[in-house]
Amino acid sequence: MKVVNLVSQVSFLLITVLFLMYFLTGYDSAFEADQNCHSYLSSYDNSSGNYGCDHDTETHQWILYESNDSKEPAKIIKKFRYKFL
Repeated sequence: MKVVNLVSQVSFLLITVLFLMYFLTGYDSAFEADQNCHSYLSSYDNSSGNYGCDHDTETHQWILYESNDSKEPAKIIKKFRYKFL
């Protein structure tokens, strides 16, 4: 009985910590994440057009990336996660 009680308390604590981490980190809206992504983008020399911001709706984040002329995948520079709910 003590083991079940301990497991339930640890599970509750873990869920609470994860819940708080999600809601205390990240941007409050997609608009804020977008603004910050484009703000970081303006600090890069983008004359070649290799840098950009893209909205990933599946993971609820804006991504600052650097693409290249070859067929290699783009390099992710920074992610701007926003809260979905």
